[in-house]
Amino acid sequence: MAHHKLQRFAENLTFPNLFQVSFEMLQKEGFAWRGRWKDFFGNDNPIVLELGCGKGDYTIALARIHPDRNYIGVDIKGARLWRGAKTSVEEKMANVAFIRTRIELIEQFFATDEVSEIWITFPDPQPKKPLKRLTSPRFLQYYRSFLKHGGLVHLKTDSQELYEYTLHEVIESEKLPVYAATNNLYAVASDDEAQLTQTFYEKIWLGEGKKITYIRFSIN
Repeated sequence: MAHHKLQRFAENLTFPNLFQVSFEMLQKEGFAWRGRWKDFFGNDNPIVLELGCGKGDYTIALARIHPDRNYIGVDIKGARLWRGAKTSVEEKMANVAFIRTRIELIEQFFATDEVSEIWITFPDPQPKKPLKRLTSPRFLQYYRSFLKHGGLVHLKTDSQELYEYTLHEVIESEKLPVYAATNNLYAVASDDEAQLTQTFYEKIWLGEGKKITYIRFSIN
């Protein structure tokens, strides 16, 4: 297993659309494409982030469905990102990129109004550390620094606790606009974008009878 990880880490360095910047380099030089992502992609298409993207299942799937949007998956685990980066390179997907970093540093990769949407797919629910939840007020403040006015945030999770926390303790408390909220996403089949694709683990959880929850809301 360790050998495979080392191989993947080495291959990650060869992918032109996978960015790995140390905290020290961010502080010293900043991120070269911050405020210039349209130059990287070569177009002005909307940018959509997937935070905590893991293997990039959702990033890749959405990018296939919407070639007129640019997708960037973000995760701290390089061995996981390898799969998404490799797939996107093999398929010559020009609208996909990945960043290896902690979500706490996300502001340093995007400038004001540079991002149109954010997907948060099956994040760690952090049952004992609510401040570390990716939908906590602390993180929403990070996202406001680069999300366009009226830009959407999507939360898709199998954690009922995270769903309730986000809906009642964050969204209702801050009086944020909600466009969709369900504690059983697949109860009724629809063409909603949240049902268009499923991650590897989502399929497993559905097979175990778990309910998938979903919220679509805005933070500014």
